[in-house]
Amino acid sequence: MRIVGLTGGISSGKSTVSNLFKAHDIPVSDADLVARDILKKGTGGWKKVVSEFGRGILLPGGEVDRPKLGQIVFSNPEKRQLLNRLLAPYMSSGIFWEVLKLWLKGFKVIVLDIPLLFESKMDRWTKPIIVVWVDPETQLQRLMLRDRTCENDARNRINAQMSLDLKRTKADIVIENTGSHEDLKEKFKNVLFGVTKPLSWTELRLSRQGALSALVSIIVGVLMLRKVHNSDTKL
Repeated sequence: MRIVGLTGGISSGKSTVSNLFKAHDIPVSDADLVARDILKKGTGGWKKVVSEFGRGILLPGGEVDRPKLGQIVFSNPEKRQLLNRLLAPYMSSGIFWEVLKLWLKGFKVIVLDIPLLFESKMDRWTKPIIVVWVDPETQLQRLMLRDRTCENDARNRINAQMSLDLKRTKADIVIENTGSHEDLKEKFKNVLFGVTKPLSWTELRLSRQGALSALVSIIVGVLMLRKVHNSDTKL
């Protein structure tokens, strides 16, 4: 099994690349969707966050007001680190179960779409690591246009994340997304080719197919040993 790490920064185009993988029938485990699930009312993650941040972050129905919580943590590094620590165990568990389900379905290549791939240390489980990179000015302009926000708020959100320049130094593959959507799709074709190339022996052993083959080999080996043992006993 090949677990591909996909990360980037806000407004870098990571989500677009994630959708391109899905369009080519490559399953994607999206950390943002996992985060939504673990913050649903009544869950363990919800209880931890409400206990630390207070009920003021809740909507009238009891669900977490995600934009409000975002404003709190983006402007305060300590609170952001606290939130990450609170949710880290739930995030890891949620992603693990998603990968397991995809493995059981027989997928050989799985993409983990995780904004905090390096910060959460989950990069150690992924190979290759893809970083979607964009220059700071383009990133700022895209974010301001997308969220209709002021420059100061946009900079705070960008600065709250690890810089894209640092992330690209940790990547196996860098997708530079400074051009048009069509340019990005063309670059993605080369990435897709590399990601879907035949599995190495190590990756194959970790796939369901490899696991089943290993199981069959073990069973055959045990049966052969029993046969030899029975023959020796008769002699």
